[in-house]
Amino acid sequence: MKFKTKSRLNKISTLVFDVDGVFTDATILVTEDGSFRSFSMRDGYAVRMAANAGYKLAVISGGKEESIRTRMRAIGIEEVHLSVGTAQKAEIMNEILTKWKLQEEEVLYMGDDIPDLLLMNAFAVFKVCPADAQPEVKEVAEYIAQMNGGNGAVREVVELVMKAQNKWMKQF
Repeated sequence: MKFKTKSRLNKISTLVFDVDGVFTDATILVTEDGSFRSFSMRDGYAVRMAANAGYKLAVISGGKEESIRTRMRAIGIEEVHLSVGTAQKAEIMNEILTKWKLQEEEVLYMGDDIPDLLLMNAFAVFKVCPADAQPEVKEVAEYIAQMNGGNGAVREVVELVMKAQNKWMKQF
């Protein structure tokens, strides 16, 4: 990791995530009764540690299912925006910045696909993505996780921030 990246991590107070392809492996199982996603327990544990340590957490997703909100709230993310179209993602990010009185350099955003690019390019937030993100997203990311979405990428990024700020393993 570059020295410049390390210094940026010290300013992060807020983590904002996409869901599909970040918290999940981008697979949706569809049955007659609805659709299902698989979430990593390890990602959830790390996010819960971040919540307990006082980080502000949010999700901005095109997903519509209330089960997403249920899972995010269970791991400590109260700010959950669902059914968000690509063009609306930047608007929601502006609302979050205003609501929490944040400077862009305080925010980390993790996305994986083309709909995330508009948001990533519109803000000077710290941009990260899973290892299996789309090539266009990897081009703008300041940090590419070694892990894939749904398989530890969120935990890796949360640990990265918390360790840089000496907060990892301080909250149980």
